[in-house]
Amino acid sequence: MPTLPEYKVSASVQPKPEDYGYDLDRALSAVMGLHAVIPSDAFTAETLGTERAGHGVLIRDTGVVLTIGYLITEAESVWLHVNDGRVVPGHVIGYDQASGFGLVQALAKLDLPPLPLGDSTMIPLEERVVIGGAGGRQRSVAARVVGKQEFAGYWEYVLDEAIFTAPAHPNWGGTALVGPAGDLLGIGSLQLERASDKGKSEHLNMIVPIDDLKPVIDDLIKFGKPNRPARPWLGLYATEVEDRIVVVGLAARGPAQKADIRTGDVILAVDGREVSELATTFRKVWSLGQAGVAVPLLIYRDGKTMEVTIKSSDRTRFLKGPSLH
Repeated sequence: MPTLPEYKVSASVQPKPEDYGYDLDRALSAVMGLHAVIPSDAFTAETLGTERAGHGVLIRDTGVVLTIGYLITEAESVWLHVNDGRVVPGHVIGYDQASGFGLVQALAKLDLPPLPLGDSTMIPLEERVVIGGAGGRQRSVAARVVGKQEFAGYWEYVLDEAIFTAPAHPNWGGTALVGPAGDLLGIGSLQLERASDKGKSEHLNMIVPIDDLKPVIDDLIKFGKPNRPARPWLGLYATEVEDRIVVVGLAARGPAQKADIRTGDVILAVDGREVSELATTFRKVWSLGQAGVAVPLLIYRDGKTMEVTIKSSDRTRFLKGPSLH
């Protein structure tokens, strides 16, 4: 039977029931461990690994579990570890590339209270929240909202307003952001580092807000993905370096690699528009049309500028679909 990684949450940051106006233990009972096994020949196996572990949150009493999608992308098997010791098989329902959310269907009755979805747009800075992990209070963190702002990820990913919390949960993937009403306000995605006022760096969790799920959840359950045209995907990894967009990696066999984009290339413009921010770069690509559209780039390489056109693709075509049970 698959096992989950061991980790500790300092007693000093564990949430205390008396600090919250809802039943903390009941809310955290909806959070469970998640273990996924991915085939070795999967497209994401090299970057994300063939065994992935994190958390999931029961959001419907029909056994629908919400998690962060990178844990279950291309999974051939999923196991849910309930706090009472049970291990239940699951099946991947769907994955939203835009938000990063993933859904799993438990294949046995969980007999747990689902965590209701809250309104993530209304949560203010400095609000007290709980970052819930599988295992209850001892595996959860009493945190505060320390930021709400745009987030761009190097893998062609943008959130209009991500939520940032501190202190950070040490095993953040798929954790539950539980708000002051005992509802679900988001799902943990990343751990980041930022400089604090005292000169020392502090770790934050980046949370995908739950309101990004609401427009697509019914589609995910019915179709496995949002019922809309796929965004154009270039298959490159990029970062900002001194107001320049630098290619730092390429997806194997992806559109950018086929167009002879190289690591170290600087993207100066997309379709004639100069770019200096990652989010702007990706949004400009997406504005050109749906997957398959030609994306003209102005590239700087080895002291020369050149025009390169990438024939974009649908990222999901490179991924293995869920196996049927």
